[in-house]
Amino acid sequence: MVRLPSLRGIIDRRILVNFRIDAAALDAVLPDPFEPRTVDGYAIGGICLLRLTDVRPRGLPAFVGTRSENAAHRIGVEWDDAGVGAAGADGERRSGVYVPRRDTSSRLTAAVGRRSFGEYYRADFDVDERDSRYAVAMRSRDGETRMSVTAGEADEIPADSVFDSVAAASEYHRRGAVGYSPAAGDAGERFDGVELTTDEWRVRPLSVSEVSASFFEDERRFPTDAVTFDNALLMRDIGHEWRDVGSICPEPDATADDPASARTAQSTV
Repeated sequence: MVRLPSLRGIIDRRILVNFRIDAAALDAVLPDPFEPRTVDGYAIGGICLLRLTDVRPRGLPAFVGTRSENAAHRIGVEWDDAGVGAAGADGERRSGVYVPRRDTSSRLTAAVGRRSFGEYYRADFDVDERDSRYAVAMRSRDGETRMSVTAGEADEIPADSVFDSVAAASEYHRRGAVGYSPAAGDAGERFDGVELTTDEWRVRPLSVSEVSASFFEDERRFPTDAVTFDNALLMRDIGHEWRDVGSICPEPDATADDPASARTAQSTV
């Protein structure tokens, strides 16, 4: 696979709405090799509503860049980097996010991103931002997913959050900079990876008055009460790059018939 060049741009607005999830409920949701990355026994999942501006291949001037609204469903995960002979693999425990679905307003983002960052779907966005208030809604054009949030800037995260401070919640997400998504057309046989690097890492808490996320509300995936709102964070006006980090491919252990016995190989071709 041809690797894409790093993409440079500005995170104009990034809203991260986070849920605490019964970790056992993710057994049927997370594909091999991913496992929940927990906090006080809870898995952390959520939605990201992201507006990017000036996005272009690294080295080109900002005026040639594109602007887009984007959305993603995210689950904090860990996995063993244990691919035998895989480039960059050293057997360590890694952390990041599994992104089961990405949606975008941009036809260009959908076309280019799916080459290395996993499948992208087209979606329509409704955005209203004023006086430190944010109302963002998304509905995919294929009718498969929707999400929305209404929130305002705040001083602290909710008192019942599994994180004991804004700093702790921020650090959790900072360490989740690498995301893997199902590769376009690969039916779960390969997961494409992308790493977000930022010029600085700066978040502030949001107070949420309304949130909806069809993926996490789907009772075919999650039992009733398995998913609970935890907190929300905001990032604004931050320079960033997206970097292709290759793919993870689950491979069955050739010496075992048990499908639970598996190793992973990381492809960077």
